[in-house]
Amino acid sequence: MAKIQYKMMQMPVALILGSQVAYPYRFVVIRSGMKKSVKNKKNRVRRFFGLLVIVCLFFLGGAAVVSVLYLANLAEGMDKRFAGRLWDIPSKIYSDITLLYPGQALNPPLLLEKLDRLGYRPVSGSPSKPGEMRFSKTALEIYLHEFHSPFHEQKSASVWVGLKDSRVTSITRSDMDTKGAILELEPEVLMLYFGPDRERRQLVSIGQLPRHLLHAVMAAEDHGFYDHHGVEISGILRAVLMNLKELEFNQGGSTITQQLAKNYFLTPERTLSRKFKEFLITGILEYRFDKDTILEMYLNEIYFGQEGSVSINGIGEAARFFFDKSAKDLSVSESAVIAGLIKAPNLFSPHRNPERCLGRRNDMLDAMHKNGWLSDESLEKEKAKPVKPTEYRDYRQQAPYFMDYLTGQLATLYSREVLSSEGLSIFTTIDTEVQAAAEKALKRGLERMEAANPSLKRKNPGESLQGAVIVMQPKTGYILAMVGGRDYGMSQFNRATQARRQPGSAFKPFVYLAALDKYTPASMLSNSPRTFMVNGKPWTPKNYYAQADPVLSFRRALAQSQNLATVNMAYDMGLEKVSKIAKIFHLSVPDDPYPSMALGTIEVDPLSLARAYCVFPGDGVLPFPLSIREVVNTDGKTLESRHAEIERLISPAKAYMMSDLMRDVVREGTAKSLKQLGVDWPVAGKTGTTNDAQDAWFVGYTPNLVALVWVGFDDNDSLHATGATAALPIWADLMKALPQYVSGEWLSMPSGIEKLSVCADSGEIAKEGCCPRVREEIFLFENQPETLCREHECSSQLEKVIDGIKKILPSF
Repeated sequence: MAKIQYKMMQMPVALILGSQVAYPYRFVVIRSGMKKSVKNKKNRVRRFFGLLVIVCLFFLGGAAVVSVLYLANLAEGMDKRFAGRLWDIPSKIYSDITLLYPGQALNPPLLLEKLDRLGYRPVSGSPSKPGEMRFSKTALEIYLHEFHSPFHEQKSASVWVGLKDSRVTSITRSDMDTKGAILELEPEVLMLYFGPDRERRQLVSIGQLPRHLLHAVMAAEDHGFYDHHGVEISGILRAVLMNLKELEFNQGGSTITQQLAKNYFLTPERTLSRKFKEFLITGILEYRFDKDTILEMYLNEIYFGQEGSVSINGIGEAARFFFDKSAKDLSVSESAVIAGLIKAPNLFSPHRNPERCLGRRNDMLDAMHKNGWLSDESLEKEKAKPVKPTEYRDYRQQAPYFMDYLTGQLATLYSREVLSSEGLSIFTTIDTEVQAAAEKALKRGLERMEAANPSLKRKNPGESLQGAVIVMQPKTGYILAMVGGRDYGMSQFNRATQARRQPGSAFKPFVYLAALDKYTPASMLSNSPRTFMVNGKPWTPKNYYAQADPVLSFRRALAQSQNLATVNMAYDMGLEKVSKIAKIFHLSVPDDPYPSMALGTIEVDPLSLARAYCVFPGDGVLPFPLSIREVVNTDGKTLESRHAEIERLISPAKAYMMSDLMRDVVREGTAKSLKQLGVDWPVAGKTGTTNDAQDAWFVGYTPNLVALVWVGFDDNDSLHATGATAALPIWADLMKALPQYVSGEWLSMPSGIEKLSVCADSGEIAKEGCCPRVREEIFLFENQPETLCREHECSSQLEKVIDGIKKILPSF
């Protein structure tokens, strides 16, 4: 029938309808086929549902496989994250320590500024906690912070520093039995090397934290943290109801583990897919780690607000920022404040909203009490306490020009990624009191010049009068201060290290040093005009003052900075000797020397010139400029240690002689105004002024300090001032602010120096006829005068004749 049906169904319709016989036959055939088609339809339905089941099982299996693969991939990503450093910790740049000792002179304002930067808070009574201090004219009482480094261990202890007339009389420490102890103040944080997230964080261990701090955090965020397995159903249901009510996805209902999953691994957007990932990560965390580990990671991760552009992350950093103390030292009340910030750091900040912060703190205390973590008595006691945060400070790096210089040196040792992530401690040579004094002195000096001469002011701040200051220790090469301009925010160009300027007369000491083998301080020099041929053209130098003596001594020529005497001497002894000595001092000079080079027409950077001057108070030794003392990793292991690198250039005798010559620059030469400026202790140095007064210099030193000041315009405009009127007053202001580095002592005379009486007119050994033109002079042992004065020879013979006549006359 199936075959008949098939054929009948293939017949033309017209044939079927046109035959009376065919119709009933067709009806019978189709009716018989309908029974079969119903049966086939049931089979098709069964096959469809079977196929559907297979497809569903396939998709469910596929989904399960995909889920397993996704979960495995998620776990692998977490493993990679945990295998490395959990957080990027910015490296910290520290200053040098500050030493106080009996007999030391102090600058109280600078010292108090330093203590404030170190986080010491003034109190009315005796300091009783770390970070407290009290200052008066007779004493400084301070309770030290703890500080640990490979070269400085500081225990928390109270210290009493006796003072009289701004001088330390005695030091008594609670952790020492004897008086006369020294006090080393911990170094300051100058800068942090941040990564792109600019997060500041101090890692803490949960074992070091007080229980009340952990209870405060759990009371605020997840009181059942130790009871659930990462997800709290009641919290989720509560969040779902709130979301349905608000028709938004705002409520999270997150536990501490979920918050860690969200903050550490995920982005902050609120979506169902992110929530699903959060659940998966939460499960993995709970499976792999114990509760204490999860809580510790959470406490180190959580966000607590901003310090200017810097993010405060982790409870350790929050304790420092808000209360200037270690997290382990937080009180119950302070712990409640910190815990209350987690929900909304800016809303409940004790700096911005003290009233809201107080209310939130009390809510946290109530929550702790409700969970049995705080007694009734303690609750009332803690609620009665005021909230006293430390003073708010925006993050601000210190000594920015020095930091740029330091960064250039560190780049040769570590990558930017290492510096921004591995939490290195980099200890530098900077003395923050010297740095602060240098910045203030330069700022005041430039403003004083502009006030005295308004033509120096510029409408465009980028074209303003500029300056640079460098302060170094001559024997170690330590850079104590570096100022590369008057305003780092306006110009980051570091004139202390990057500017190439003519030193002018500040170069002359090296010319006179080169001449010491031929000339002595008593040698007489020609100071008369002379024309030199340079590249086929005549060049005639001039003195700054036209009425100078035509002949004068070697000593006076340097003290008065006489140009003609200097060039004549340099040319006569050989310009190549000047070039040679300059190269020995690592100053750049041309291979083919020329006469004007003796007047400082070469170009130098201020740091190189300051370093070169270190040789004179440094007994003839050239130090390498040091900015880094030590680099330490987070385990306290020293990775890099820098010690003084020195190079012997000249003998101690020659170094002493040059210092003695330059003392006359200050006593009676171009820098004699220092005494009027208040500098009444022994100083040596040299002024410098270039053509058209484009540059003004003074490089001066004591036995312990070399300080350089440069003033000028970046575009070489004229200052209409000299080194003595532009740079010297700034140098004086700087040094007067640093009494701890100055004293009445001077350099000791080394062996190899002889003292002789010479005639001031001839420079030869004095004899009777030279009186009263006789003075004492120092000489190198190998280069001292041997000839008696010939200038007063006739007068000496005449005196002998007169003496003889006087002896004869009484006999008549």
